[in-house]
Amino acid sequence: MSTQAKQQQSPGLSGFEPYVTKEGEEYMGEPMREHFTKILNKWKQDLMQEVDRTVDHMKDEAANFPDPADRASQEEEFALELRARDRERKLIKKIDKTLQLIKDEEYGWCECCGIEIGIRRLEARPTADMCVDCKNLAEIKEKQVGK
Repeated sequence: MSTQAKQQQSPGLSGFEPYVTKEGEEYMGEPMREHFTKILNKWKQDLMQEVDRTVDHMKDEAANFPDPADRASQEEEFALELRARDRERKLIKKIDKTLQLIKDEEYGWCECCGIEIGIRRLEARPTADMCVDCKNLAEIKEKQVGK
C-alpha cells in the first residue's frame, strides 16, 4: 500500500508535516503543543464535516419505499451510518479531552508511568495517553480478563 493510501485511511492525520525537533528543544514545549493542537483541531473539523454530510445524506436519501425489502435496506444503511457517527462522536470527545490536556500542559506523558509518550507515536495517534509499553501491558491484561 502506498504512503498516500495509508494517509488517506487515517482520517484527520494526513496533510501535515511531521514535527522536526530542534537541537536542545524541550519536550512538549510551546512549538510541539501548537503542532499537536493543529493536528487535533483539523481532525475534529474533518469529523464534524462528516457528521454534517451524514445528516444531509440521510435527509436527501430518506424515502418511504413501498417494498419492505427496500425499506429495510435503507434502514440498515442508516443504522450503519449512525453507528459510525456515534464512534466519531466519542472520538470528538476524546479529541476535546486531549486539547484540554494540551492547554493544561499535561499532554505527551504516559498516564500510567509518567514517561514521554514520544512525538512519532503521538503523530500516529494524537489522542494516545499511554506509552507503547504501558499500552501493550494494558492490552495483555484486557485479553487475560476477557477469557
